[in-house]
Amino acid sequence: MTEKKKIEKKLNEQFGIENIEGSLIRIGEEKLFLFQGDFNEEKLKLLEEQAQLERVGIYFGKIQGNEIRLSIEGSQILKKQIKKNIFELTWGQTEQWMMGRELNIQTGKRGFLVIKYGGDFLGCGKASENKIGNFIPKTRRLKNKKI
Repeated sequence: MTEKKKIEKKLNEQFGIENIEGSLIRIGEEKLFLFQGDFNEEKLKLLEEQAQLERVGIYFGKIQGNEIRLSIEGSQILKKQIKKNIFELTWGQTEQWMMGRELNIQTGKRGFLVIKYGGDFLGCGKASENKIGNFIPKTRRLKNKKI
């Protein structure tokens, strides 16, 4: 089984995702990038050998232990396929989430959940007994609106 098929299988178990269009590129032990251009893996490797590339594609997710945590972009790209482990937020919870705060909510689930508000997918959080951990990078968080 190819690495892409293994990742698709894991994403199917976690979120109901069946197929990922494009190439998945693993950088290091855990970071996953999605490339949907015209290059196949062989051409990408040749390009990496001839030019200094830091990365190719869009940051898609991260392998963490036996699970995959989708990035904000990864959840948005696959939003039409995501069928399970979705947690819908209220407007107030969404503001807190986008500020990078953990949500003190009992979901009855453990592991990664795709966070959603209305039709917008906001990445993944990690559910434990009493909270959902937040992974929004500091550079992408909303600033506190206190005046």
